[in-house]
Amino acid sequence: MSGIWNDFNSAQSNSNVIPKGTLAKVRLTIRPGGFDDPSQGWTGGFAKRAATGAVYLDAEYTVVDGPYARRKIWSLIGLYSPKGPDWANMGRSLIRGILNSARGISDKDNSPDAQARRRINGFGDLDGLEFVARIDIGQDTNGDDKNEVRGAVTPDHRDYAALMGTVALPIGTTAPQGYAPQQTAAVRPSQPASAPGNAGRPSWAQ
Repeated sequence: MSGIWNDFNSAQSNSNVIPKGTLAKVRLTIRPGGFDDPSQGWTGGFAKRAATGAVYLDAEYTVVDGPYARRKIWSLIGLYSPKGPDWANMGRSLIRGILNSARGISDKDNSPDAQARRRINGFGDLDGLEFVARIDIGQDTNGDDKNEVRGAVTPDHRDYAALMGTVALPIGTTAPQGYAPQQTAAVRPSQPASAPGNAGRPSWAQ
C-alpha cells in the first residue's frame, strides 16, 4: 500500500520555530524576578537569581507585525554567573546592541551623544523598547529547538531602516533625542514560538 496517506516521509515538518537568521522588529518585555543588588545597578526588581547563584533578566520578545506578528520568544539575558564572566559579557553585548537598535545609534558611533544614549538609569529603561532582533535557534532542556534572541540589528545594517520603518541613517550618525521609529516591514511566515520558562538556560547559568 502506498500514497500520501500511507507514507508521511514527504510531509512538511511541523516545526514551530521561526527560521534561524530571521530579522524582525520586536518589543522587549522584562518579566520581573524580584532580585536586586544596588551595588551592581540591579534595582527595580527586574533581575532574577537562580538557585545556582546565576543572575539574569527573563526577557520576552514579541514580534510587532508581519507574518510572525504576536509571536513570542523567551530568552535570558545574562548578568552574572558563578562559573565566570562569559555570560555577563554576552548579556552586556546584547543590551548594547538593543540600545543601538532601539535608539538608532550606529555601533561605530563613539561620540559623546552616542555614549550617553547607551547608558540607562536601570533595567526599567529596557522594558518596552522596540528594536530589530536577529532571531536564532537554541535548544531547551529536552533537546528540542526553541527560538532565542542573541543579537540586535543596528543602523549599520542595510535592512535596518526598512525593518524599523524609518529613513536610513548614514553610518557614523546618531538619531536625534526622542527618536522613536514606528512601523515595520514584514518578515517570513510560521507559528507560535517556543514556550516560556527557563528551558534552554546556558550551562553556566544552571
